[in-house]
Amino acid sequence: MAATVFAPASAQVFDLLQHRLQLALRERVRYRYVKPIVLLEDGCYRIQSPCCSRRIDPAGGLIDIALLVPQADKSWHLCSRNHVSQTWVPRCQNKSLSAVLDVLCNDPNRQFWP
Repeated sequence: MAATVFAPASAQVFDLLQHRLQLALRERVRYRYVKPIVLLEDGCYRIQSPCCSRRIDPAGGLIDIALLVPQADKSWHLCSRNHVSQTWVPRCQNKSLSAVLDVLCNDPNRQFWP
């Protein structure tokens, strides 16, 4: 009889959070016709999307949109990408995941979806 192999808990958590992030991103206000991707990177969730405005990438390639950083106290930090300096800029800190996703998906100041 073959042994059952389970994914490590961290992989299961990533799958669940990745799914939750992808569902939330479907409800965003800007560029609803493109499909962003969610990547796990050093314990953080990096979101990339095709560049629809062509301001950052004239060819419309994938660009970094946001970085979600889980904190030890179960809060989240949300960063946007400064494409000129190639750095992450903190935008929202110490909020629940739902609140951070609301900021990301509504983006009234166009900090995430340039």
